[in-house]
Amino acid sequence: MTSPTTQFFTSRRMSIYEPFQQLNSWVEGYHDDGCPNISPAVAIELEEKINNQSEDVSQGTPASSNKYVQEASKPEKIQRRLAQNREAARKSRLRKKAYVQQLESSRLKLIQLEQELERTRQQGLYVGGVIDHLSFSGTVNSGIAAFEMEYSNWVEEQNRQICELRTALNAHISDAELRILVDSGMSHYFDLFRMKARAAKADVFYLTSGMWKTSAERFFLWIGGFRPSELLKVLLPQLDPLTEKQVTDVCNLEQSCQQVEDALSQGMDKLRQILAEAIGAALLDEGSYIPQLTNAMEKLEALVSFADRADHLRQETLQQLYCILTTRQAARGLLALGEYFQRLRALSSFWANHPRDPA
Repeated sequence: MTSPTTQFFTSRRMSIYEPFQQLNSWVEGYHDDGCPNISPAVAIELEEKINNQSEDVSQGTPASSNKYVQEASKPEKIQRRLAQNREAARKSRLRKKAYVQQLESSRLKLIQLEQELERTRQQGLYVGGVIDHLSFSGTVNSGIAAFEMEYSNWVEEQNRQICELRTALNAHISDAELRILVDSGMSHYFDLFRMKARAAKADVFYLTSGMWKTSAERFFLWIGGFRPSELLKVLLPQLDPLTEKQVTDVCNLEQSCQQVEDALSQGMDKLRQILAEAIGAALLDEGSYIPQLTNAMEKLEALVSFADRADHLRQETLQQLYCILTTRQAARGLLALGEYFQRLRALSSFWANHPRDPA
């Protein structure tokens, strides 16, 4: 199975093609796990590159010697730049390792939380806020509890990456060093989409209602997240100067996003109608309504699919935008995107704490 991160690095090497044709295929053409199909041409290209790498490795010492001879012959300035890039990559790996360790620590805290909640349930005591993650039987939805803890860590890591990107752009570091930060930022969003896919399976109503978001973010919510076309409108002014071709490509991407969004929104409206009819069947009949609920439950699987497709559109939009922009423009775009969500969260906090006139 092709991971989202692999798709990202592959798409960067692919030539930019008409976004409309690709986006139209997203609604129909992807695997059950939410990953898009890879064309035979791309698969052949990847296979040839892997074979070429294997040949270089099989040659052993001569290939390695030639590599070191060529590297030693490079000017001192280039050697120093390569050393800086290697150091930046090493630091990036260390940060990722620390982030994984933080997630593992959060998992252990989650286990402790579940145990405490279970003891609280047995004692008949419920703390405000915790009850949201309990079912009618009093059991804890561990999938949602895990998602909330992971998402909290995700936001903290995003805030750190925003500061790092801002510092890097102000310091005018090389494109090679900046690309490492951009790739890390893109991968961070892909991690969020994977987390949301697991949360949708645990409780799709919780995910699509935006209970995990702040109030201002929920105001702009569309199927469990941001609407890609609206976000492109917010980001476009922050990316200047753009070439004429870049402006055309971004506008085409925005138009394609709108068309897919409309298709998904219409599908959601139809699903609501079907669910209402299934639940409302035989309302005044005596007896059990379990058959109606069972019928509705079967149809709710489609809601999980809609949530996955919406996140797939968000991910593909980020990938296509990355292909259109230069490395420095992509860094500015990620910085603007992160600051936009930061401001929405701050607005929610200001609104919740602002003075109110007495009733």
